[in-house]
Amino acid sequence: QVLVVESGGGSVQPGGSLRLSCAASGTIFNFEAVGWYRQAPGKQREFVARITAGDDTNYADSVKGRFTISSTNARNTVYLQMNSLKPEDTAVYSCNVVLGRVGYWGPGTQVTVSS
Repeated sequence: QVLVVESGGGSVQPGGSLRLSCAASGTIFNFEAVGWYRQAPGKQREFVARITAGDDTNYADSVKGRFTISSTNARNTVYLQMNSLKPEDTAVYSCNVVLGRVGYWGPGTQVTVSS
């Protein structure tokens, strides 16, 4: 069983930055893709960013130019660097690690952006 854990969430003022981390039990060096998603209260979960094994990345339009997804060389952690945060970025952020065409979710980490 693959256990996925996110960390790095917290409270920040508008314009601030946070870096989220996504790690899985053991190593996730052979991931096919890792995606970050978020869910705000009363809203459906939405796609934020994704990185593939070949380091291809893509982003939701709402975060382009502000968020950056990356992985360590050992591929044991995937990061989501979030800059210029806005109140509308407030949500629970979860990562999904795809291994063997199966996606594994973590429990999520809360990000709150408010003044």
